[in-house]
Amino acid sequence: MRKTILSLILLSGSVAAAVAATSQGDLKQDAPNRYTIVKGDTLWGISKRYLKDPWKWPELWGLNREQIRNPHLIYPDQVLGLERRGDGTAQLTVSGVQTVKLSPTVRVEPSAREAISSVPPGMIEPFLSKPLVVEQGAYEKAPTIVAGADQRVIYGVGDTVYAVGVTEKAGQLWHVYREGRSLIDPDTKENLGSEAIYLGDAKVRNFGKVSKLEIVSANQEINANDALTPSPGLVLSTYAPHAPDKEITGRIMSAYGGLAEVGQNAIVTINRGARDGLEKGHVLAVYRDGETVKTKIGKVTLPGDRIGLLFVFRVFNRVSYALVAESTQPVHVKDLVAKP
Repeated sequence: MRKTILSLILLSGSVAAAVAATSQGDLKQDAPNRYTIVKGDTLWGISKRYLKDPWKWPELWGLNREQIRNPHLIYPDQVLGLERRGDGTAQLTVSGVQTVKLSPTVRVEPSAREAISSVPPGMIEPFLSKPLVVEQGAYEKAPTIVAGADQRVIYGVGDTVYAVGVTEKAGQLWHVYREGRSLIDPDTKENLGSEAIYLGDAKVRNFGKVSKLEIVSANQEINANDALTPSPGLVLSTYAPHAPDKEITGRIMSAYGGLAEVGQNAIVTINRGARDGLEKGHVLAVYRDGETVKTKIGKVTLPGDRIGLLFVFRVFNRVSYALVAESTQPVHVKDLVAKP
């Protein structure tokens, strides 16, 4: 296969341009020569217009490892141009004025939120800042609500509660959560931690050995002995889709909502995390285990079928959360995931 030639050139001035050359064999036959980016586009969706494998977007742009972590390359109203060359490579450019508002004293640059995201942000934003996984033993050591102001045992929005273990350094806003079901590795049966059931948010009014907080939001009733963790605020997932550097295999442990099978845009957990080399932005293929059939020579397991792709957007030490970015069949709990 022709070796892909990659480069990235950023031009100064009000017109931003990025240039990359890649093998034409990676392009779709109907890849457009020109495409104007619109609000709501994603890196994944645009990549599907140009590439047979949409997760290879960083290769098309020639991104290095650090740029993959912050791929704010394109904005709505900019224009992508594709030039197919006689040497078997293709060049992709993006051009267009990026709006900058000026005044005598203030200059406002386009924010990261205005840039094109990797995948639809609305699908994953609720999972980016809320507690999702509790490491073994962490729940017992976490800051804890010990009582309410009027001796009630159930608290809601506007109620005052008291907690121990809350530190001023961690900030005023805290998530309230409760330990949920254990996350068990389908292969090894190892306990990888527990799900964190998000209950609401509390704001510290007075710090102390026993701190005073007000419940400012509640999805469920909040009780004494529920745990607290500092709120990191909304952390947007800006990593560009890319394959892991090494072979990674695992299985889907669960699907959000407790479903046994899900489709595109569903959220799933994987029994692999940072300790296994997984990181935000990694793309994994989903495979259905092949059926085992009886024959005259004994049992034979048929090859598994690739049925979808996952985009990993939040990674813990031993567990990760991923979006089902594509699927040709329903994705099941315990389906195999691997480097595509």
